Amino acid sequence: MAHAGLDEAEDGGEPLVVELGPDAAGLRLDKALAEACPDLSRARLQALMAEGRVSREGAVLADGSARAAPGVYEIDVPPPLPADPQPEAIPLAVLFEDAHLIVIDKPAGMTVHPAPGNETGTLVNALLHHCAGSLSGVGGVARPGIVHRLDKDTSGVMVAAKSDAAHQGLSALFAAHDLDRMYVALTRGAPRPAAGRVESRIGRSSSDRKKMAVLKTGGRLAVTDYQTVRSIGPAERPLAARVECRLHTGRTHQIRVHLASVGAPLLGDPVYGSGAPAAPVREAMIEAGLDRQALHAAVLGFVHPITGELLRFETQPPADMERLQAALGAL
Repeated sequence: MAHAGLDEAEDGGEPLVVELGPDAAGLRLDKALAEACPDLSRARLQALMAEGRVSREGAVLADGSARAAPGVYEIDVPPPLPADPQPEAIPLAVLFEDAHLIVIDKPAGMTVHPAPGNETGTLVNALLHHCAGSLSGVGGVARPGIVHRLDKDTSGVMVAAKSDAAHQGLSALFAAHDLDRMYVALTRGAPRPAAGRVESRIGRSSSDRKKMAVLKTGGRLAVTDYQTVRSIGPAERPLAARVECRLHTGRTHQIRVHLASVGAPLLGDPVYGSGAPAAPVREAMIEAGLDRQALHAAVLGFVHPITGELLRFETQPPADMERLQAALGAL
């Protein structure tokens, strides 16, 4: 098996050309290519294949478990990304800012910090530009200033630390759950009962590691108070509802998991919104242009960790949720 150097490919030049001989026949393709390219691990090759960057005689090969065949393969290795997040001039809706912290209204669709598949265009990239280097380093290189997160497709109020002292103080507030956090959710159906507290353990689903789930054992305690503000449709079988949730913990996907567990998954949630909404609700979602989970972090209140000032911020849901609420109200 022959292999080529990676210098040209990593510089964004010609693809890496690899020829597999007869001795590679029958091996797993990712294993055969990894043996021929010692500078590329099997995991890296699998990722490149998933991105459509490996081909043989013009045919894209996406399955690393397929059997290798003798021949010439082309591997398109993209240029390496910078190790550290880079400042990007992305507009931010700033609600408050001083020397110690910044509060913003995060739009839906923005990832909070760089991660595989979302290396640029994140809130961290925007904050690095806006704050011109004055972000706390406590969160590490990839997450400067970040003390809490919102899911990519959840909009709403977030706070980030600009000084190490503020970062430590804010982290203590979040750890003690000593904040006021209220979220607005639009749900398929309505929770039963209409108001209450969901207290459960949340952890990775045993059937799908990309999802979180309510667990009988293990996981971490999660507590959500919810109140149905408005129910749409017949009282005995509501079509949708507007629900306000207050968090007492901050687990991954907490509201999405908890509302689904009481029979009211978020409208537009691709992960936890199992089951299609009623036809009038689907039509309202299309009319509103909602293509994400209908969740907005509306309120964030806390004591400023440096000045001791009581701060409270509230924003209205963005246009897609507002349009959906109006459309649902007309049902």
